[in-house]
Amino acid sequence: MSLQIFRTKHISHEQAEHGLKRCLSAWDLAFLGIGAIIGTGIFVLTGIAAATQAGPAVILSFVIAGFACAFAALSYAELAAAIGGCGSAYGYSYAAFGEIAAFIIGWDLLLEYAISVAAVANGWSGYLNNALTNMGFALPDALTKAPQLGGFINLPAAGIILLLMGLLIMGVKHSAKANNAMVIVKLATIFIFICVAAFNVNPDNWQPFMPFGWFQTLPDGKTTGVLAGASLVFFAYVGFDAVSTATEEAQNPQRDLPFGLIGSLAFCTVVYILVSGLLTGVVPYKELNVSSPVAHALTLLGFNWASALISTGVIAGLTTVMLVLYYGLTRIIYAMSRDGLLSPFFSQVNAKTQTPVRVIVLCGVVISLIAGFIPLGELAELVNIGTLAAFVLVCLGAIVLRVTQPDLPRPFRTPFSPLFPLMGMLSCGALMAFLPMITWLRFVVWLVIGLIVYFVYSIHHSKLAKGA
Repeated sequence: MSLQIFRTKHISHEQAEHGLKRCLSAWDLAFLGIGAIIGTGIFVLTGIAAATQAGPAVILSFVIAGFACAFAALSYAELAAAIGGCGSAYGYSYAAFGEIAAFIIGWDLLLEYAISVAAVANGWSGYLNNALTNMGFALPDALTKAPQLGGFINLPAAGIILLLMGLLIMGVKHSAKANNAMVIVKLATIFIFICVAAFNVNPDNWQPFMPFGWFQTLPDGKTTGVLAGASLVFFAYVGFDAVSTATEEAQNPQRDLPFGLIGSLAFCTVVYILVSGLLTGVVPYKELNVSSPVAHALTLLGFNWASALISTGVIAGLTTVMLVLYYGLTRIIYAMSRDGLLSPFFSQVNAKTQTPVRVIVLCGVVISLIAGFIPLGELAELVNIGTLAAFVLVCLGAIVLRVTQPDLPRPFRTPFSPLFPLMGMLSCGALMAFLPMITWLRFVVWLVIGLIVYFVYSIHHSKLAKGA
């Protein structure tokens, strides 16, 4: 048994066809990354982090989180080009560390993606209801709040998940086209904000620049400072790794995956720095602890028309985040099922749409129920710790495979290896350390449940166990 759990998956460079359609270009992949990254972070967390944790120095929080992601992205790019597969960090861990590590990281990613989609759906519902209220069509609380908050169901949150389910069933190319269109809409709204804000900056708003210092723990257990802000705004970068789940649907994965991963992350980091700098420059940072800080800032400046446009961009932006993360979740489950670690029920591909319809429907129903009936609250912090854990393993995997398989063809190589992967491990590990203890406890409980599933089912049904 001790040797079985460490069995590794053979790396094959043959273009094996598993029923998924290769139709995504390098730009489709880059837009998938931008679609996943630019959303909740820029439209919500920027203001909250500035007001409660970092002040104007939230710019530094984004830079720190961006660097941590950049080191991880380079390792992702190397492994995506060398190993391939549609399971993202799950597949890389299978090749580098063995089955038990692969299952744990795959189980971890399931939680990350599912909770992310449900959390963003709650935010999407709030923005939609605000827009409807402004038009005189406000929905009743019973249909916009979970039972614990005095309502019956968050109907818009549940409904948008089911709409995205239908879109994903139609096929990945249709989903990519819809994502590309919505990405253009939200980038246009961000451009409008930058143009308006650039001419209304008051440098006095940047003083004091670092009111909360670098890091401190308050008596109630909460953390503040630039580094705590980095741990929070890291959520803004969650999703770029979803690009690597599209390997088996990319036209030329060895060339296009690194472009999509690194290109989308670099572009979004620049956008985040620009927006956070302008946002704290046009209004005092204490005014930004609201659900829609970008639109709120424009309203305070008197640009109500621009604020309305930003709200439109928010709705489009959050929709693309949900779409890409939902897509990534289904592909990870598909990959784990195909390897025998989950039931073969989930690895069936529909012959007509060339998509794993069973997985898409199951995930859609479960996530819509979570989004409709459960107020997520602090549970969203699980997203950050799960993603950071995945990033640490990917960086370590890049180092391990350089040693264990030095002759493996690597169309893209991480520069300055092993320095950059080590920097990725250290920076992501440090960000994990700045998260609250309750988040760690929930994370451990989820992993324990996963280990039970592995030893009861997965270890006995693994394709490697059967010699397949």
